[in-house]
Amino acid sequence: MKKTSQRSIYVLLTDTGTAFTRLIKGFTKAPYNHASLAFDDELNEVFSFGRKEAHNPFVGGFVREDIYRGTFRHFPNTRCLLLRLPVTEQQHANSVACIRHFQRNQDAYRYHLIGLLGVLLQREIKSDSAYFCSQFVAEALKRSGVELWDRPSGLVTPNDFKEHDQFEVVYEGMLYDYHLVDKEKLGPVPPHPLYMALRTSLSKLTV
Repeated sequence: MKKTSQRSIYVLLTDTGTAFTRLIKGFTKAPYNHASLAFDDELNEVFSFGRKEAHNPFVGGFVREDIYRGTFRHFPNTRCLLLRLPVTEQQHANSVACIRHFQRNQDAYRYHLIGLLGVLLQREIKSDSAYFCSQFVAEALKRSGVELWDRPSGLVTPNDFKEHDQFEVVYEGMLYDYHLVDKEKLGPVPPHPLYMALRTSLSKLTV
């Protein structure tokens, strides 16, 4: 019998500690409130539905998350849990194709904020063009042939990945303490835009 080759897909759960995430945790009581799909344990290819602007939680959609220069870098105290899921070669190829589809059509998608209300009510609020983070990861896996739950993707939370027995824990702790993060790529933490606006205003007053 021919041996089936095995690949891995990763799910990155995070908590940035922002006011918005603390609000969500007040409802979920779970340690992590954001989920991302990754294709490598070095976190070079990470995808999710989330903020398009680091300090604005209300402008969101499909994003490729750059841990070195993207939103996470604005929140250096981010905690994370990296999970590994064994998949077949075909499932891995399907997941890559699925993500490439989202990349090509990213302007057509938006963040499914109202879908979070559906999770609280335990009733899926459907939309063909909007997802929230854990819904997106669960749906991408389902479309790739990885069935993890017998409920709609719109009712899957980040904590469901943490509790699922098919996932193996790779790392848990501070994101930037993860040993595969390339410290040489890390630039300084970007200043908050409110600080930059204040500095610009003060400079105009002193001219």
